[in-house]
Amino acid sequence: MANQLSKIAVGAGLLAASSAAIAADKPNILAIFGDDIGYWNISAYNQGMMSYKTPNIDRIANEGALFTDHYGQQSCTAGRAAFITGEEPFRTGLLTIGMPGSDHGIPDWAPTIADLLKEQGYMTGQFGKNHLGDQDKHLPTKHGFDEFFGNLYHLNAEEEPETYYYPKDPEFRKNYGPRGVIKSYADGKIEDTGPMTRKRMEHADEEFLESSLAFMEKAVKADKPFFIWHNATRMHVWTRLQEKYQGKSGVSIYADGMLEHDDHVGVLLDKLDELGVADNTIVIYSTDNGAETMTWPDGGATPFHGEKGTTWEGGMRVPQLVRWPGVIKPGTKINEMMAHQDWLPTLLAAAGVPDVKEKLAEGYKANGKEWRVHLDGYNFMPYFEGKEEKGPRESLLYFTSNGELNAVRWNDWKLHFATLEGNLSNAVRFAPNWPKIIHLRADPFEKGPSESQMYLRWMADNMWLFVPVQDVVGEFFKTLPEYPMQRGTAMNPASLNYDSLKMQEKLQQLDKVEQEISKFK
Repeated sequence: MANQLSKIAVGAGLLAASSAAIAADKPNILAIFGDDIGYWNISAYNQGMMSYKTPNIDRIANEGALFTDHYGQQSCTAGRAAFITGEEPFRTGLLTIGMPGSDHGIPDWAPTIADLLKEQGYMTGQFGKNHLGDQDKHLPTKHGFDEFFGNLYHLNAEEEPETYYYPKDPEFRKNYGPRGVIKSYADGKIEDTGPMTRKRMEHADEEFLESSLAFMEKAVKADKPFFIWHNATRMHVWTRLQEKYQGKSGVSIYADGMLEHDDHVGVLLDKLDELGVADNTIVIYSTDNGAETMTWPDGGATPFHGEKGTTWEGGMRVPQLVRWPGVIKPGTKINEMMAHQDWLPTLLAAAGVPDVKEKLAEGYKANGKEWRVHLDGYNFMPYFEGKEEKGPRESLLYFTSNGELNAVRWNDWKLHFATLEGNLSNAVRFAPNWPKIIHLRADPFEKGPSESQMYLRWMADNMWLFVPVQDVVGEFFKTLPEYPMQRGTAMNPASLNYDSLKMQEKLQQLDKVEQEISKFK
């Protein structure tokens, strides 16, 4: 890969001089997402416990900040939707893993970071995994991105056509089979570059890397700020590696894949240096959801209870590293609660729109469209700048992929209304008569309920939490009738939360009644 990567870098020095023309008040933004990256699979977090190192990912932490309490979602689609829209996936209907052949995807009424940054003069590109819808209307280039080159699903779905029992009927494949790796543009041009085969999986991330690097060069040459969302396919199952990475870590196939992934992060960071734009570029590194431990050793690691697909901390707490020159001091550790939804208002604030949340609530025009939505994210920029002592987020909702509200975090407390016991595929939902109470500073790994012999006594002393936490839930659901929302889907029809759907309908009906009553006041 060294020869390929060196070719990619040729000519970078010629472009460096033009970078000074990019406006200082419009920072570039490079968001790097892995896929199913375990919290404990990054050496900045595990402190050497897993023997292999991820020096390039660690570099972002050393030159910026490492977050301990950052949240994605419980699965791929939900985590990506939360980041790019700034809304709870319950609201956008994107809680469940997107599947080939489904007509469900990102709604046209939900503005993305790209839509909103276009209004601020940004060039926008997305490269790598998307997983926000199967159809043309769901492609990133229909949602604010100038260019897209990537795959539309999780890797194991894309290799299903190569498996033994997959139907050979062309009509079936036409209706339900995965599309190929797509290249598309904002002008409507769409090209299918061929299927994501098992063989292509070995080097697909290099293809996406080349596209991200080329887009950076293009933006710098045009003296434009850029927003790039680079989405690696590593480390989703199944890991298929080039020979030179096989066995490289001496630990596991997952660790081997992490070394490849870390190399690619290093190429992206080096490119910023070569182009002379590193000091004016926000670099975000994260992933979509908690570690998928059920596929170990081809699976991630986390110190937290639970895994991807559950609403324990292990299902939703994710690695988050940020380098923000001039705003976040190198070597910072951030313990504040933050979530993917918070990046939309935070990045828009960095681009000069600190009140985008308020604007969108009232109605705001961007990228040629009128938007009116309720953002669930918060602007963290005043906190990062040291103007506020605490971050603005005080609560977090933990929804299942089927739209059930399982838990709420309120400051340092977490209440489990229900839990998913088992792994991603076989978890069963248990709803106890009383919520389980966790103090996430005293018990961050949620061991108390199952291992402490004094837990019930302690829980009885803290039942005062029930009412204020219910108020947190109520405040969220009050916003649903006034703003657009999309119903979700479910992997298992037996899990469809019809009670939730009925509640949404009742809330919408109530809002209409209140509007009629207000006419007579």
